[in-house]
Amino acid sequence: MIHLFRFLSHWPLRVLHALGAGLGWLVWCLSPGYRREFRANVAQAGLAFEAARPGIGEAGRFVAELPKLWMRPPRASCLGNVRIEGQGHVADAFARGKGVIFFGPHCGSFELGPQALAELYGPITAIYRPARKPWLARLELLARSRPGLTVVPASLSGIRQMFRTLKSNQAVALLTDQVPPDGQGVWVPFFGKPAYTMSLAARLALQSGAVVLPVSCERLARGQGYFLKIWPPLAALDSLPKSELLPAVTVINRAIEAIVLSQPGQYLWGYARYKQPRQQHADEGAP
Repeated sequence: MIHLFRFLSHWPLRVLHALGAGLGWLVWCLSPGYRREFRANVAQAGLAFEAARPGIGEAGRFVAELPKLWMRPPRASCLGNVRIEGQGHVADAFARGKGVIFFGPHCGSFELGPQALAELYGPITAIYRPARKPWLARLELLARSRPGLTVVPASLSGIRQMFRTLKSNQAVALLTDQVPPDGQGVWVPFFGKPAYTMSLAARLALQSGAVVLPVSCERLARGQGYFLKIWPPLAALDSLPKSELLPAVTVINRAIEAIVLSQPGQYLWGYARYKQPRQQHADEGAP
């Protein structure tokens, strides 16, 4: 599989995206369950289906661009076709001296986002949950471990490392709209419906005083590249006591909603966002 990824990594991005769009629509046609989940999540967000319809093809484009993003030579820049906005927010955040928490949703090219941020502001520590298939877990680790970017597993040791990173006035990166294992999240509204939500970003912010910056990485049309936007910091978290976890997670969810509504055609609407959390393994835990 790695050899296939290396082969595809040499293809033009516009070709990969064209093939990916076809893949996305093929999955849509073949999976009634996926269509139901997609439509239900779009309706829950209060959107017309037409606003989110491009997300069918974008889901396939996400898969198709992985070889190019994962197989890029470690020292090769990923910023050549990336337009960036909001860098002033990052400079102000680091000036506070308590670290920076970048977070975002499964929207656009969320695999490219951490790589670009690491090149701009590394070193960055990103947390991830290794795939269950050994070959894919090896590929993920190989692809995501890059100069300026350290990936750590979603375990107690990984979480401790993130706290140490913030204490050194460095940055961490998380995807906060996934359903964590039982015990690692809280139930808060997401588009008006209770969703089991990762609490790690809020815990890190409340306990460290780090600045929390939403990030989106929009995929541009016709393979023209990407638009990396660093949104204003979540100032509402600064006034919350360390014990106010639920309000902090709610603030983060509202920021995720704002990103999704700004680019509804790029969100992974087929993800089962409102499902029950799975039981965690013995080596997993919350801080």
